[in-house]
Amino acid sequence: MATEPVSGRQAPGRRSREGGRDRNETGQAQNQRPRDRYGRPMPHGSVGEVERVPDDAEFSATEGLEEAQRLLDEGYAFTAHEVLEAVWKSSPDPERELWRGLAQTAVGVTHAQRGNMVGAARLLRRGADRVEPFGPDAPHGVDVAGVAAFARALADDLDAGRARPGDGIDPSGMRLLGA
Repeated sequence: MATEPVSGRQAPGRRSREGGRDRNETGQAQNQRPRDRYGRPMPHGSVGEVERVPDDAEFSATEGLEEAQRLLDEGYAFTAHEVLEAVWKSSPDPERELWRGLAQTAVGVTHAQRGNMVGAARLLRRGADRVEPFGPDAPHGVDVAGVAAFARALADDLDAGRARPGDGIDPSGMRLLGA
């Protein structure tokens, strides 16, 4: 089942397949294959299970946090990661590591959903390490303590074999904003 379209603005551009690879209008390789709910590429011509976030999507911090949380709540950690990455790419230097850590945490959840438990645990801990220094006064009200605690607890569960891939991984426990 596809999610609602991801909000955010896409710059105009033409997508084409040249030489068997997906490319944008400048010729850069860009994978435009549809994705399953865990972000894995599906064959060309398949009906994707999630709406793709365009590479040139732009989100304000508020839009990005709201959209990423909605996606996490619906179980779409990979797409949430794409939204957080879009904010990271356009964020001011003092905030870049915060957004990078949030994106790494979401992609860590994605790896867990896909069954890559070792890689997932590493990314989850790396993301927690990146967000924690922002402390209780993190920009935009991001609950870095909560995100870090979620990431470390999931990493511990993965290491101990207490978490199952796929739907056994619930990304809705990752709360980006404090109450």
